[in-house]
Amino acid sequence: MKIIVLVKQVPDTSEERTLDTESGFLERDPQGNVLDEISERALEVALRHKDSHKGTEVVALTMGPSDALKALRKALSMGADSGVHVADDALAGADAMWTSRVLAAAASAEGFDLVITGNESTDGKCGVVPAMVAEHLRLPLVGSLDSPGISAESVSGRRECGTGTMTVRAGLPAVMSVTERSAEARFPTFKGILTAKKKSVKNVALAELGLSGATVSTAGRSVILSVARVEGRSGGRKIVDHNGSAATELMEFLADRQLL
Repeated sequence: MKIIVLVKQVPDTSEERTLDTESGFLERDPQGNVLDEISERALEVALRHKDSHKGTEVVALTMGPSDALKALRKALSMGADSGVHVADDALAGADAMWTSRVLAAAASAEGFDLVITGNESTDGKCGVVPAMVAEHLRLPLVGSLDSPGISAESVSGRRECGTGTMTVRAGLPAVMSVTERSAEARFPTFKGILTAKKKSVKNVALAELGLSGATVSTAGRSVILSVARVEGRSGGRKIVDHNGSAATELMEFLADRQLL
C-alpha cells in the first residue's frame, strides 16, 4: 500500500504571532516555523500502519516555499520513506481552493492508495482542504476521525457529530483526515534524523502538474483590503473591600454601565 500524508509547515504556536500591516499576511520567521502538530498526528497514523505492514510506502507531500523543506525533513526523520515538495513563487498566499487543487494534482501525479491529512491546520483553521482535495480526486472522504483504522481494502474510524459519535467507512482509494484526538506522534530517533538526510525529496513545479502560475497569482488568492492593529486593552478597575464597602462600589460600577 502507498500512503501519501499531506504535511504543512506553520509558525510555532508557542510564540506570539502578528500580521504584517503592509501585506496582511501572517509574519513568518523561517527560524520559528515547525511541522504542524496535526500533520505529525496524520503521519503517525500512516507510520503505525507501516509498522505492522512492512510493504507499506509512506510519502510526505507539502506545498510551500523553499523553507518548507525543513518540515519535510522532520517527516522523513519520523519515518516517512520519501518526500514531495511543490514549490512555486506563484503559490505565495494561495487560498484553500488553489491549495487543494495543487495538492490533489501532486498526489495524483505521485500515485497512491490512501491520502491522510489533518482535519485543519493550526495557522489557517478553515478545515475545508481535506474535503476539497477529495473532491478534486473524485474520492470519498472519511473525515475528522478520532480513532482511524486502515485495512487492505478500506479505511474506517469514529468521529464526533452534533448528537454523539459516528462510525464511518470507505473503500480504497480514499482520503482520510484525523483530529488532534488521534494517535500522538512519535519522536524522531537519532538514526531517523541521520537517515532523513539521505532520503529522496522530489521538487515539483506547477508547470509539471499542468497548472498555470499566472492563474494562481491572479485568481488563486484572497485579496486583503485593509489591515489594522487592535488597540491594547487598558487595565481594569480594581475594587478593594474597605470596611464592607466593596459591594456598594461594585453595584455602583455596574449601574453606571447599565449592567444591572
